[in-house]
Amino acid sequence: MRANDIKQGMAVTLDGRLYTVIKTSHVKPGKGPAYIQLKMKSVGGSGHVEKRYGSTDDLDVATLDRRDMEFLYDAAGVYTFMDMETFDQVELETDFLGDAAGYMTPNLQLQVLFHAGNALSVELPGAVELEVTDTPPGIKGATVTNQLKEATLETGMKTRVPPFIEIGEKVKVSTADGSYMSRASE
Repeated sequence: MRANDIKQGMAVTLDGRLYTVIKTSHVKPGKGPAYIQLKMKSVGGSGHVEKRYGSTDDLDVATLDRRDMEFLYDAAGVYTFMDMETFDQVELETDFLGDAAGYMTPNLQLQVLFHAGNALSVELPGAVELEVTDTPPGIKGATVTNQLKEATLETGMKTRVPPFIEIGEKVKVSTADGSYMSRASE
């Protein structure tokens, strides 16, 4: 496939390794020919790669199968997911999930990417709702300032929340960086 046709979310094979495209941009410098800048994340590995291609360069595109799945439960570091269409179950380990494990609560619906029948990565929704299990009490009158306090969420993940948030409340947390977004809507 031509570099000009590559879109975000596609998979590309480079030097025998599989990468997912995070960002594409068409760059037209003042001097010289235009090029396509691709920012890619290694699948099954770590790190990002940025490459430049001419708009007519050919790339080896891999086919990814995106499946809507539901997280069922965690049993000693093995996370079980169910395919929403076929009801098949897939087990993935904590090491595979990485930071995504901190956002997993039962019945969370997400997408799992597969290539050649093997799970490659998990795509979380933009935000999840989690219950606060531990946080110090708020300071009276602290709502005027933009101070945040440490809070532990039901999955064990820690984030910073405003002082008016108390234990037992549900908060909306960004899956991109783990930051507090708002109180959860009832």
